[in-house]
Amino acid sequence: SAGEQPPRLSQFHRDGFLVLEQFFSTEECDSMRSQIQGIIEGMEVPPHCRTEFSTREEEQLQAQGSSDYFLTSGDKIRFFFEKGVLDKKGNFLIPKEKSISKIGHALHAYDPVFKQITHSSKVQELGRKLGLERPVVVQSMYIFKVQWFKLSLTPHQDATFLHTEPLGRVLGFWIALEDATQENGCLWFIPGSHTNGITRRMVRAPSGASTCVEFVGSEPAYDDSQFIPLPIKKGGLILIHGEVVHKSELNSSESSRHAFTFHVMEAKGTSWSKENWLQPTPELPFPSLYT
Repeated sequence: SAGEQPPRLSQFHRDGFLVLEQFFSTEECDSMRSQIQGIIEGMEVPPHCRTEFSTREEEQLQAQGSSDYFLTSGDKIRFFFEKGVLDKKGNFLIPKEKSISKIGHALHAYDPVFKQITHSSKVQELGRKLGLERPVVVQSMYIFKVQWFKLSLTPHQDATFLHTEPLGRVLGFWIALEDATQENGCLWFIPGSHTNGITRRMVRAPSGASTCVEFVGSEPAYDDSQFIPLPIKKGGLILIHGEVVHKSELNSSESSRHAFTFHVMEAKGTSWSKENWLQPTPELPFPSLYT
C-alpha cells in the first residue's frame, strides 16, 4: 500500500537496491518467456558468427563485424552468444536456446510484450514514487544465465557502461522470470556501495582502434565478504542504483535463471555521455517511460 512506500524508498537510498517480491504476475513472466522462445525460433544467426577463418585479415574483419554488431544494437533486437557454441559455419553445437547469453538492447521498443511490461502502469507508478520527472528507457536485455556455461558476472557498477553527468541518474529494473537462487546465480550486492562514485568507465574506442570499446580507470578489488545475496522469486523486481556494486556467481544448478532487465535514466537536467557505447539514434530516441 502507498502508506508503506516511504520506508521502502529510504531503504533504497540507503542500500542502493530494493527487492520488490511479486511485482509481476506468473502470467506476465510466462508471456515474456514464451515471447522470447518465439524470437529465438525465428532468429537468423548473424553473419559475423559464421565466418570460416583463414587469414589474419579475415579474423580482424570478424572482430570488427562483432563489435559493429554490438555497437549498433541499441535500437535493434540482437543475439549475443556464449563462447564456443557455434561452429565456423554458424551451426549450433548445442540447442540454440542454451547457446544464447542475452538478447538486446531494444526489446522495450520493438517487441509488443516487452514494451508493455516496460511501460506497465506498475512500473510507471514506481517511477513516480521514486520522484522521476522525465524518465526515459535507454536499453533492455533478456538474460538467460543457463547452467551450461557456469559463467559468473564480475562485480561491476552499471554506471561504468551507462555514464551520465551528473551521476546517479541511471536506474536498473531487474525482473526474475524464474526463481533466482544462490545455486542458479542470483544477484549479490554490496549495500551502500552506490555512494562512492565510479572508478572505471567503458567508452567507445577512437575509430580505427582494434577494439570497439575500452576501459578508462580500473575496477577496485572488492571484498567478497561485503556482498550479500539477493535470492528472489519469479515475478520479483530488483531496483538497482546505477552506482551500486553487484555481481552474480556461477549457475551451478540444473536450471536456467532467465531475467528481463531494462535501464531508465532521469533525463531532466542530465546529459548522456557521447562516449557511451550505447547512443540514441534518429530511429530510436530514448522513449519516455511515462506513456
